[in-house]
Amino acid sequence: MSDEDEAERATLHRYLQEQREVMLFKLEGLDERQLRWPATPTGTSLLGLVKHLTWTELGYLGECLDRPLDHPWPWEADEAAQDSASDLDPEGALADLWVRADESSADIVDGYRRAWAHGDAAILSLPLSAAGHVPWWAEARRRPTLHTLLVHLLAETARHAGHADIIREGLDGSIGMRADSSNLPQLTQQQWAEHSDRLRAIADRARVTDGA
Repeated sequence: MSDEDEAERATLHRYLQEQREVMLFKLEGLDERQLRWPATPTGTSLLGLVKHLTWTELGYLGECLDRPLDHPWPWEADEAAQDSASDLDPEGALADLWVRADESSADIVDGYRRAWAHGDAAILSLPLSAAGHVPWWAEARRRPTLHTLLVHLLAETARHAGHADIIREGLDGSIGMRADSSNLPQLTQQQWAEHSDRLRAIADRARVTDGA
């Protein structure tokens, strides 16, 4: 493999790992209720996002590359839980977006980290040109390379990290990208409040103008 391909692999992997770690950073310091709390009308929660990304990683960097897990997943839903989920969501589309009462946050976090390890084994051993198969994509796109799968997974993870930013701020006011770098201006609470007031005033003026 060329040095250029190795550099590309390293770059994609580094950015993916950064977003993975952001997701777990957003869980720190919260209790079980907060982690599971449905923060949107469609039920999005922080722990649900992590569970969803776990299955996303296992799909794109596992099944889609013909690398399924060789052992049962420890926190897969049992038959009773699946029945309960099917009553809630007949199509099964939400099955990986919420956390059952018998699943602990430690289980979910451990599962996510194990999915990283399973995915990293593919990232570090296969060529970026390795062909995958994504049966739920459109026919013309169903044979992507590992490179494409990595870009897709990075975009998916970053998208949900953004969701997590907003949910966490709504839960307890915590902001920032990670513990050692907030990636935000260092303003006081009073300055943030004044900034929000200024934005509300701008929005209100726009509403008046729009209605005129």
